[in-house]
Amino acid sequence: MTEFGKYLALGFSALLPLVNPPASALELIGVVGVGDSAPYKVLARKIAINTTLFITVVGLTGPYVLQFFGISIEILQCIGGAVLVAMGWQLLNKPETMDSAQDPNLTEAAHMCVANYWQSRAFYPLTFPITVGPGSVAVMLTLSAQAKGLEISGRIPALCGLLVCVVLLSAMVYIFYAYAPAAAKKFPAPIVNGAMRIVAFLLMCIGAEIAWHGLRSLLSTMRP
Repeated sequence: MTEFGKYLALGFSALLPLVNPPASALELIGVVGVGDSAPYKVLARKIAINTTLFITVVGLTGPYVLQFFGISIEILQCIGGAVLVAMGWQLLNKPETMDSAQDPNLTEAAHMCVANYWQSRAFYPLTFPITVGPGSVAVMLTLSAQAKGLEISGRIPALCGLLVCVVLLSAMVYIFYAYAPAAAKKFPAPIVNGAMRIVAFLLMCIGAEIAWHGLRSLLSTMRP
């Protein structure tokens, strides 16, 4: 297998469970709420573009940025995991959304909220850390560091394979995010709210797991 195919397969298999577009789409609905499809498609496009740019920049410059500021992967995992736990806690305790489809004024206000408020927050927190979390950043840093350690003949195909992997994942993010509200509207409000509570709890667990991995690595370096 060429370095292009090898790193495409490695990157996709490692990042797909972490980005997890279907689960991230549920988190997006839990944070933003169920609104009209048109603003969601604009928001999904922004998040998909941000995802491509963010992961690509992390892969190309991430190791140098962390080294410049003296930040370790373990610290990134600890702090990023704590942020996910906090967001999951807020989502878990968020009041249940009422079905206001019959009230045109409330419906229009919800659409404007998506169109204006959340689009200005497409990068944080919707791209990072909801879509691309600390785990994805750590994986991309590791794979890009491995690719940069290859000879020049294998380095460029390997980095291109990682780039294609990121584009494919971003396309999946757009598809799931853009059509998430349309899918959610087909289910009763109590089922959607219940699913949001489950997703919020899982988000807290994922954040705690990421933070624990970083903390455990830090503690292991302190042992005599």
